[in-house]
Amino acid sequence: MATQMIPPAAAPAFLAAAGWPDADIVPLAGDASFRRYFRIRRDGRTAVLMDAPPEHEDSRPFLKVARHLSDIGFRAPRVLAEDLGAGLILLEDFGDARMKEVIEGRPAAEAEIYAQAIDLLVDLHAAAAGDLPSYDMAVYQREAGLFPEWYAPAVGLAVDTPSYEQAWAAVLAPIADDRSVSVLRDYHAENIMLLGDATLGLLDFQDALAGHPGYDLVSLLQDARRDVAPELEAAMINRYAARRPFDMAAYAVLGAQRNAKILGIFTRLWKRDGKPRYLRFQPRVWAYLERDLAHPALAPVAAWFDRNIPVAARAAAWEKLPA
Repeated sequence: MATQMIPPAAAPAFLAAAGWPDADIVPLAGDASFRRYFRIRRDGRTAVLMDAPPEHEDSRPFLKVARHLSDIGFRAPRVLAEDLGAGLILLEDFGDARMKEVIEGRPAAEAEIYAQAIDLLVDLHAAAAGDLPSYDMAVYQREAGLFPEWYAPAVGLAVDTPSYEQAWAAVLAPIADDRSVSVLRDYHAENIMLLGDATLGLLDFQDALAGHPGYDLVSLLQDARRDVAPELEAAMINRYAARRPFDMAAYAVLGAQRNAKILGIFTRLWKRDGKPRYLRFQPRVWAYLERDLAHPALAPVAAWFDRNIPVAARAAAWEKLPA
């Protein structure tokens, strides 16, 4: 079912105990999970209430990663109050200057803002990954497996899943043991806030793992929700590579893995969770995937797609479905 933006019944008591009695509760956003967000207003102050129902969401990783990011010098929202039993967390309000909308309003600033986001990644990758779970082969394979599990049936295809897993094992082997940096896993223009002090605020990082530095670059530069021109992507890769080692083959492999995963997730959001709006992103994600598969490092996976997924079942299939 689609997310309903009605404040949870426990919110007023939780807010009163946190020092926000009789505060206004205004819907802010829902996301691709069961989490919902509300803006809290009282006496000229604002905060953000995260509602993460404990039967569906474990908020402990969010709190752990928020502390980790703050400890190493990055701007995660400060936690003002929490009640994990009720699934409620009160957070610092980062405002409304989200990277995506700021660029839409100031297109000339796009390269400058992306450069700032790249510089943040360089700094993040220079810091210790901390006590984060590992982004290992099992996680990569589980994520990639969302494509045959959800996408293929949605377009009426029976595919060879064992050979799919074998192809991914071959291309991921050179990078799956790299757990050198904090990987936020959803680092893109809808999860980056431009703050008043000229820094960037980070959101939606609860699934962070210790993994390969190329993953968040792909997340940022092959953004499922907005077009990133190939010229801008190349310029930002060069900016990163000027300060830290960069492996284009690993970038392509991680791009293909992430985009295959996203195609599965967005299909699942439609089929299982009643959120068809994510279908409109499928053609863009397919375009990224096709470009990644053209890299020689992806030859086994590209061959699998050629054998199992006809062109008619790729991007064009989604243009006929309701947004």
